Amino acid sequence: MNYHIKDLDPDTLIRLYKSMLLPRMIEEKMLILLRQGKISKWFSGIGQEAISVGVTLALKEEEYILPMHRNLGVFTSRNIPLYRLFSQWQGKESGFTKGRDRSFHFGSQEHKIIGMISHLGPQLGVADGIALAHKLKKIKNVTAVFTGEGATSEGDFHEALNIASVWSLPVLFCVENNGYGLSTPTAEQYNCEHIIDKGIGYGMEAHQIDGNNIVEVYTKLTEIAESVRQHPRPILLEFMTFRMRGHEEASGTKYIPDHLFETWQLKDPIDNFERYLLNKGILKAALISEIKDKFNYEIQLHLDKAFKEPAIEFDEIQLLKDVYAPQNFKIKEALGKTTTIRFIDAISQGLEQAMETFEDLVIMGQDIATYGGAFKITEGFLEKFGAERVRNTPICESGIVEAAMGLSIAGMKAVVEMQFADFVSTGFNPIVNYLAKSHFRWGEKADVVIRMPCGAGVGAGPFHSQTNEAWFTKTPGLKVVYPAFPRDAKGLLLSAIEDPNPVMFFEHKALYRSLSQEVPDSYYTLPIGKASLVKEGKDVTVVSYGAGVHWAIETLDKHPQISADLIDLRSLQPLDMETIIESVKKTSKLIILQEDSLFGGIASDIAASIQEHLFEYLDAPIKRVASLETPIPFAKNLENGYLSKNKFEKVLLELYMY
Repeated sequence: MNYHIKDLDPDTLIRLYKSMLLPRMIEEKMLILLRQGKISKWFSGIGQEAISVGVTLALKEEEYILPMHRNLGVFTSRNIPLYRLFSQWQGKESGFTKGRDRSFHFGSQEHKIIGMISHLGPQLGVADGIALAHKLKKIKNVTAVFTGEGATSEGDFHEALNIASVWSLPVLFCVENNGYGLSTPTAEQYNCEHIIDKGIGYGMEAHQIDGNNIVEVYTKLTEIAESVRQHPRPILLEFMTFRMRGHEEASGTKYIPDHLFETWQLKDPIDNFERYLLNKGILKAALISEIKDKFNYEIQLHLDKAFKEPAIEFDEIQLLKDVYAPQNFKIKEALGKTTTIRFIDAISQGLEQAMETFEDLVIMGQDIATYGGAFKITEGFLEKFGAERVRNTPICESGIVEAAMGLSIAGMKAVVEMQFADFVSTGFNPIVNYLAKSHFRWGEKADVVIRMPCGAGVGAGPFHSQTNEAWFTKTPGLKVVYPAFPRDAKGLLLSAIEDPNPVMFFEHKALYRSLSQEVPDSYYTLPIGKASLVKEGKDVTVVSYGAGVHWAIETLDKHPQISADLIDLRSLQPLDMETIIESVKKTSKLIILQEDSLFGGIASDIAASIQEHLFEYLDAPIKRVASLETPIPFAKNLENGYLSKNKFEKVLLELYMY
């Protein structure tokens, strides 16, 4: 192996050697512990250390790195205490996830490392968001993100590259091409000759690097990183390497021809570099022994500390508490005059006042800038706040949700507009697996609001009419808000933007221009998780949200003989069960109206909970009213027949007369 050391001094060369040797020695120890059953799983990076170490040492300590499960050298090169790594792998309290996640599925803001999730792709878009934050703050930092050649087949990879290229983000996309995605060879992953060829389609600079040559990795990355700091742009880097063990130890290596191991063993990054330094007189055999003895001592010292730590105890209260990031929420009362405005204007006004209040808030979405959004909610925002903060996005929902998470990691706030709630399906993975789980896993907030124009009644058919809140109420870590009135919409939107947790904010399209109300002109907030009592009565409790509240009002107005408590949930997660319970104790009858189809919806959970806890108070069966178990049809007569609006009156009267 040829090493072009250029201006590298002996101290730097020895540092590179030691930085590769430490993770190798840790791995060799972990493989022994794995065989002894003292750790549960191991993803080996043996043979690939030069990439992790070279990239990390080429970056500044304050620059973020997003590694994968074969990048132990990133963690050791950032000087993470070894006992914390060992505790992490044993599921101990001193680990970074407190036993809630394994392996390298964690991050550390202190060390500017943001770990992976098993879905691999989302971290690429998260890197975009971190880089965007730096660019907006005029901080000359690069962000490096790792992935494997297999994950370049994922849509997230392509979305992340496209976004980074369109926005000229300072991201180094580091692809470790070790020949196999688990057992699938590169010939079955892509049909271009090299991964760097993919950069052409995105107008992106790309370089192929010998991933086993520590000097080449370090010197090229040092040069590239400094260039990107001065002239922000994304760069695709393909590191040619080979993994000398299985995808993880249990999978073995039988699918790999023996001759590949023989070839790549000769290219071992540590053996080759050690021989080179010995031949050049930079290293002596005695010094190597001294370094190895020191590392062995440190590894064993930290292992002993981790092993002595007791197994983590199950603490239900703490687990539940850590699902959401803490917030010291204080209601901001409305001041001054009110104005009668439409639901859509309340959303727009709230968003505008949030942009004025939080200078670090960025809104992103398709067509939201010059065009003002599909519903014109952000019309005029571009002129007022500028293109940096009001960002038109490519059509790539997954990548934009991930970028929003990256903005949050870098200390900013993000609001993402889904053009229609239906389209969130293409961004589903990062919402439910990244945003929702980050605080529980390693204490990192997701300061992201996703606006969801939703609902039927406008003849838009199966792909523009869904009210899909049930996709998200099931996922711990997400908050789900669904206002029915303009005043609530503005106050709850501002609360959602203040909240450090991910909030799915549903806005019913049919209410946008059909509903007006007196709304305070000033900035104010309302509590998320607190229902509203719209009507008060004694005969029956009616629970609904969104457009369903107005259907219930219309029906109750037709039947003044029915004295009803009408509860507008406003928030579906967290859910205000206390208000429902108190009402049912008073009325002894409950009907729940939702626009969504019945199975798996919020009505079922409310009904089950009331039946379970208040059975002795009930004077009649709990009734659930929901739309038909079909996709939403387009033709008006079909849509009318589909909607639960038309079933509610009959069921309400039956319950009242029971």
